[in-house]
Amino acid sequence: MNIGWLQDFLTVAETGNFTRAAESRNASQAAFSRRIMALEAWLGVTLIDRSVFPTRLTAEGERFRDRAVDILSQMSEARTELSGEAGPARDQVRIALPHALATGRLAGWSAEWAAAGPIRYAITTGNVHDMVTALVAGGVDLLICFHNPQQPVQLSAEQYERLVIGRERLRPYAAPALIARAPGAWTGTARHPIPLLMYSPGAYLGRMVEQVLEAAPVPLHGAPVLESDMADVLRAMAVAGLGVAWLPDCTAEAAEPGALVALGDERWSLSMSIVAYRDRTMRRAAAQRLWRRLVETSASPSGQEPS
Repeated sequence: MNIGWLQDFLTVAETGNFTRAAESRNASQAAFSRRIMALEAWLGVTLIDRSVFPTRLTAEGERFRDRAVDILSQMSEARTELSGEAGPARDQVRIALPHALATGRLAGWSAEWAAAGPIRYAITTGNVHDMVTALVAGGVDLLICFHNPQQPVQLSAEQYERLVIGRERLRPYAAPALIARAPGAWTGTARHPIPLLMYSPGAYLGRMVEQVLEAAPVPLHGAPVLESDMADVLRAMAVAGLGVAWLPDCTAEAAEPGALVALGDERWSLSMSIVAYRDRTMRRAAAQRLWRRLVETSASPSGQEPS
């Protein structure tokens, strides 16, 4: 049995979609499907119910999910114990977080975290699925990501402790010149749609934008002109006057003063928690020191369920 099969299985369990899971694991869908079938053959049970869409786990798959998480965690723990965390790695904390938080919040956080003592950081950025897989596999000590109740991160509360460390608002922004040129409301018209800068399909922030548009007070008449999974790219294009982009405030604030204006009222925006996760069995000293510092400075008591 290949340990990577477990990571494959947890990724498809998280995404509910073979195509997105295969992309997250940098594999073709055919190769990814063969690996899942190989795991099922090795176990002698069917883990994935392929008769429905979106894909869901069978009863056996649901039971095996926690076992897979435990196996990967135990493998990581064994590697740590055998290596003895010799050398500089002893004071290093491995953190996975979205690119938007890495560029928009990490510098400020690092200054706050300095009270935890000398710590070296190893930062990994990526999509939610890859980062969750990295945490489960023991590749990182902490996962910090956005959270919204409609798109929760599927991690066992018994295995993983969570902590709300901040909040962020996702709202539409555009260059003042673009809005000045728009005829009528910034939401556009059927005849004159507003240019939109959108997130790539499957991106977490893209799903948040979909929620906003579904609940919008009036229809948005827009024409997508660019897609990217990085909020920084959308900000740069918005500053250039090429369209409207939904950005986390931390991303928009990095623009020059006056380069972007927030559009609409609160009904066009969405509040998100920023949540840190760690494996409750984590023993790395530097990571434990940092977690204690997060508890001291967090927006909620330790272990409180994000909302």
